[in-house]
Amino acid sequence: MPGSGNPISFGERRGRFVIEVRGAVQGVGFRPFVQRLAAALDLPGCVRNHAGGVRIEIAGSETQIDRFLGFLRETAPAAARVDSSTTTRVEGGEPFPAGFAILPSLAHGAPGPLPLDVATCDDCLSDLWRPGDRRWRYPFVSCAVCGPRYSILEALPWDRANTTMRAFVPCAECEAEYRDSTDRRFHAQTNACPACGPRIELRDRDGKPLAREEAALAAAVEALRNGAIVALKGLGGFQLVVDATRAGSVEELRRRKRRPEKPLAVMVRDVAAARAVCDVSDAEATVLGSRAAPIVLLRRRAGGLAIASAVAPENPDLGLMLACTPLHHLLLEDLGVPIVATSGNRSGDPICHDEAEAVASLGSIADFFLVHDRPIAHPIDDSVVRPFRGETVVLRAARGLAPFAVRTPTATPGTVGQGAYLKNTVAVVVGDLAHLSPHIGDLRSPLTRALSVRTGGWLAELLGQRRSRNVVDLDPHEVPEDDDTARVQHHHAHVLACMAENGVDEAILGVAWDGNGYGPDGTVWGGEFLVCDRHGYQRFAHLRTFPLPGAERAILEPRRAALGLLFELYGERALHQAELAPVRTFAPAERRMIARMLERGINSPRTSSMGRLFDVIASLLDLRHRVTFEGQAAMALEFAARVSASAGRYEIPLRGEADGVAVADWSPLVGAVVRDVAAGVPPSAIAASFHDALATLIVAVARSAGRARVALAGGCFQNQLLLELATDRLREAGFEPLHHRRVPPNDGAIALGQVVHVPSVEAGRA
Repeated sequence: MPGSGNPISFGERRGRFVIEVRGAVQGVGFRPFVQRLAAALDLPGCVRNHAGGVRIEIAGSETQIDRFLGFLRETAPAAARVDSSTTTRVEGGEPFPAGFAILPSLAHGAPGPLPLDVATCDDCLSDLWRPGDRRWRYPFVSCAVCGPRYSILEALPWDRANTTMRAFVPCAECEAEYRDSTDRRFHAQTNACPACGPRIELRDRDGKPLAREEAALAAAVEALRNGAIVALKGLGGFQLVVDATRAGSVEELRRRKRRPEKPLAVMVRDVAAARAVCDVSDAEATVLGSRAAPIVLLRRRAGGLAIASAVAPENPDLGLMLACTPLHHLLLEDLGVPIVATSGNRSGDPICHDEAEAVASLGSIADFFLVHDRPIAHPIDDSVVRPFRGETVVLRAARGLAPFAVRTPTATPGTVGQGAYLKNTVAVVVGDLAHLSPHIGDLRSPLTRALSVRTGGWLAELLGQRRSRNVVDLDPHEVPEDDDTARVQHHHAHVLACMAENGVDEAILGVAWDGNGYGPDGTVWGGEFLVCDRHGYQRFAHLRTFPLPGAERAILEPRRAALGLLFELYGERALHQAELAPVRTFAPAERRMIARMLERGINSPRTSSMGRLFDVIASLLDLRHRVTFEGQAAMALEFAARVSASAGRYEIPLRGEADGVAVADWSPLVGAVVRDVAAGVPPSAIAASFHDALATLIVAVARSAGRARVALAGGCFQNQLLLELATDRLREAGFEPLHHRRVPPNDGAIALGQVVHVPSVEAGRA
């Protein structure tokens, strides 16, 4: 197993040894695995959890121990990950009982990675579908290697008493399975059955009970068939569910949730059902069927099963996930069609995870509530990933993928990164690990702000780490500070997070492209080239700035960003050229008002944002003039570019400035785009050439900076085409590109970058 080290040989001398194993070794069936392995090798001893991992005490000859360690490394459970192991010979100690025992857990130890929620395994699915099995059609089937973990965890180590399952006392049969070392539910902390475990119930929109158990499931299925919206309490919180093939139901869900266009996720039963909807390669099937069961962005299949177009309007991709709990499997089996399964929340608020909260918040959206009585300790949304050349890029780290730890040897224990205003996460440093929380959300909502504070405090408490320093974004209005608060510039944090994930600790060139981040010069940054390390940064180059008339309103209206840039390029005459798509969307009086704003600099902050440049080009191509969710215009531009081969017609030259910071001048590119639009060049060809120009710009700046490694960070690199072009061009030019895989490239990475930062006397300069 990678990272577990090599077996240690001690010759033939017999003795007693203590093996400390750290990594993802709790909640994955690791102790039962160790017990069975030792019993098979006839080695006496014991194993137990502690807060930091697993402690094994074992006796035998040096050859036997060497063999045991080899099997430990090579045959560990699939969900386990051994980061390190140490073996120490000890003298004395209490005699071992006969055989090999699993002992009660210890409370001490520096915590390692936290146990993650795991999708239902194949063995448990066999129980679910086997008539006559006592768990036949039981919605909470689980075992030692699958089921809820983080979402029900209240303390470490991973024991039932430290989870919300402690409310369910095992029956005699479940207790016997738990004690039987030959049973796969041996020491399964979530073990339960219909006689002793959680149960489901259907309620109306006021929370009044209507039916229980099988009757509740049957009634929910019938409601979905009739077009109803059901709020389903899943593993980490509520999901709003409708029949994905019924256009009217999907449109009504959008209307009630006030989510007009943002794509909705679709859940299917298995990979075969996924292939009826989307083109799914073998590698993508592996990601879909992985233990995390994330939402995977896939290309729609031509002529595939008819999913309502309202699920993802004007989008060639679809976010698909497989059923992740027995309850979802039962619902999909009985309904017989895919379902929309989107976050159960009001727009902007966190996902609901408590029944009373859900009824209060979702009662005007859902017609029925399918709930269960297993409490959720920590609300957690579904993870989202995008396949990328045989790997995955995580866009939202949540259920099954987070929290997770990144090794950060230089970070200071007790440092807590408070993250960014959008796509907020928090990070806590314990020892040499930074623990990054699951996705929390946007801090516009007071409820989300409260969840962010609560998550940071709980992670620090769970991990036994006293907070010594808070680190927040540079924007002074986003997060309140106290005497122990430090600030890290947004784009520096982006690059530091990419460096940390890739294990790089030297000065590199960071390309940090996103929608916006506060710059120390008073402008909105977002098209940045930074030479930086963990101590500070130098702004090596940036995108030429332009004004945003209407400030935040220009984020929702790409046409405003386009007018600001056109005014910068051509002056007021640009606002009278009605042949330009963004100009003609405004009435003459509106254009005059915007011209006055731009002339006088009223409510028109300047930005170097690459995200806003994407918006400008999308508006010039008449693809998007208004957006209803973040990144919508940029997505439209990427989708257009996919269908055309790039001609490489555009240039973004670097121009020197008096302060030594180079400026990437978009004016030749925009001028060429305007001419091509007038000449009738297809929007797809223009979009492809735009992407090509950005990749060429990255290489040009890399050559000028002279750094061997180049980090690609920020929300713009969620764009698969841009990431492909940039990494290819950099490699061809002799550079080593670094990009995110497990840590999201968007603002979900900011908290990690914040805790990696080490203050020094050298301050970054604008």
